[in-house]
Amino acid sequence: MKSVILFLLLTTAVCPQNIFNDFFEDKTLRLDYFHTGDSVNSFYSIGELIEEPYWGGSKVNLIDKFPYGKYRFEVYDSATNKLIYSRGYSTLFGEWQTTDEAKQTVKTFIETVTFPYPKKSAVVKFYEHNKKNELIEKFEYRVDPENYFIKTERVNEYSSFEVVNSGNPSEKVDIVIIPEGYTSKEMSLFEEDCRKFAGYLFNSSPFRENKEKFNIWGIEAPSAESGTDIPAEDRWRKTLVNSTFYTFDLDRYLMTYDNKTLRNIASNAPYDQIFILVNSDKYGGGSIYNHYSTCVNDNEYSEFVFVHEFGHGFASLADEYYTSDVAYQNFYPLDIEPLDPNLTTLVDFESKWKNLVDDDTPIPTPDAEEYKGKVGAFEGGGYMEKGIYRPRHDCTMKSIVVDNFCPVCKRAIQQMIDFYSE
Repeated sequence: MKSVILFLLLTTAVCPQNIFNDFFEDKTLRLDYFHTGDSVNSFYSIGELIEEPYWGGSKVNLIDKFPYGKYRFEVYDSATNKLIYSRGYSTLFGEWQTTDEAKQTVKTFIETVTFPYPKKSAVVKFYEHNKKNELIEKFEYRVDPENYFIKTERVNEYSSFEVVNSGNPSEKVDIVIIPEGYTSKEMSLFEEDCRKFAGYLFNSSPFRENKEKFNIWGIEAPSAESGTDIPAEDRWRKTLVNSTFYTFDLDRYLMTYDNKTLRNIASNAPYDQIFILVNSDKYGGGSIYNHYSTCVNDNEYSEFVFVHEFGHGFASLADEYYTSDVAYQNFYPLDIEPLDPNLTTLVDFESKWKNLVDDDTPIPTPDAEEYKGKVGAFEGGGYMEKGIYRPRHDCTMKSIVVDNFCPVCKRAIQQMIDFYSE
């Protein structure tokens, strides 16, 4: 009997790895596509397929168990119609749709999904959440891994270096740091900054307690000029991934539209998350879930921005502030629950963090001194003063305070770390 139990345990333990080996090669297939639309419409069209040399993701958790992200893609084995891979994500296009500009014009963004390289024909299906947060299929594309139009050439090939090496990339959270606005003479500064910012990440809980579950890589890719674009000051720089302040005409929002170059450079190392480190002292940054994150290297608040933005990009944590200027309008409908783990409209509070609230804490929770250290439901968050609630009076996702994630955000981060490192 003991031998039977042992066999069952071993079979269960190796089963996920067997699934990976049955369907995938140990490398990445990257699918670049065009996302076109306005404030209410969106259309997909294929760009190209690219083979990349590393697979940095989990070989165990192939199916996404989280509801996060405006979008989702799923990969099905063509022969059996079996779901073999999925991930949720958001994009810059999705944010742009909520701006005034999107009501007046049509734009096209280049976006990317990556998945393990399939051994056999597969179908990739793209979904969007509608205003009721229902997943609607928008597009599908059949992938033939033997197609000779899949590019294998290495574009933007650079050397990489280890910042933190904790082991097998498929069992760790892999972060690749991209240098933006560092010239060839500043590569030593970039390497120093990578180590400094890795330290910043592990200064904050729960990253501090999970350092051994992370790998961090830097890419030695210089820019022609130092700095980044600041359009309102007529300052333009020739840089690696063409980042810019004033994204969506918001001075501190520092992003890039050049997704293709960014992905080419990121492919020089195994990665789950892309972080662009910008050589500037101007306050700013940005991040989108499972898309990419940015911050500057030389501002007094850089440590806070780095960790705050990584919370967005890695764990889909929402901004909890509601008084600062933003480009978005009515970002969260109030008649449904937000997908993000740290905001609620109380429509379905049971599905959020109600189990972390003490019995004697009222919901909604008064913003009074006696409740400031408590988990509750404090009104204001997600750029909106009314009708939406955050878990605690203050948090790293609300105010400029380092190592101040609330218990709800910590739980979401820990769950994501475990998902990638299993």
